[in-house]
Amino acid sequence: MTTHPNPASEYSMPDANKRTTVEAKKVYLKDASFESPSSPQIFGQGEIKPKLDVQMTLTHQRIDQEQNYYEVVLHTTVTAAHDKQSLFLAEIQQAGIFEITHIVEDSLEIVLETACPHILLPFAREAMASLISKGGFPQLLLSPINFQALYQQKKAKQARSVQAPGATRTH
Repeated sequence: MTTHPNPASEYSMPDANKRTTVEAKKVYLKDASFESPSSPQIFGQGEIKPKLDVQMTLTHQRIDQEQNYYEVVLHTTVTAAHDKQSLFLAEIQQAGIFEITHIVEDSLEIVLETACPHILLPFAREAMASLISKGGFPQLLLSPINFQALYQQKKAKQARSVQAPGATRTH
């Protein structure tokens, strides 16, 4: 039997007997919406190559202090347009309830913003693909996302914005 290291273990408390655990207790579709303002006319235009815009944001909150439960929500919006005409707007909120134990408080944010959305992404991809295809459009598969890199970019941007107000200007 092969064992895989816990990706969150580097954020564990110093006690060697207690490793950080991230367990998805529940994964669910919190909200979904699909609009196709150009249908049915758009379906008679033959093959079109729409311009796609995909936006993702992430929110998280602690929901149970005693059991270390957190809700993480991956908000995904896909818009498609062709010749300035809106083809569709699809939005989902893929959520999960995670129990995170034995973690150093300073490391909690990175686990919530990297490990948890990594678990949610396959569910969000499936929900978005299904929603768009049920709207009569070709299936869309969201690309894999490196949440670790996005988190590092976010932290770098925050560090720059903290430094900017104290900067002196020269003329």
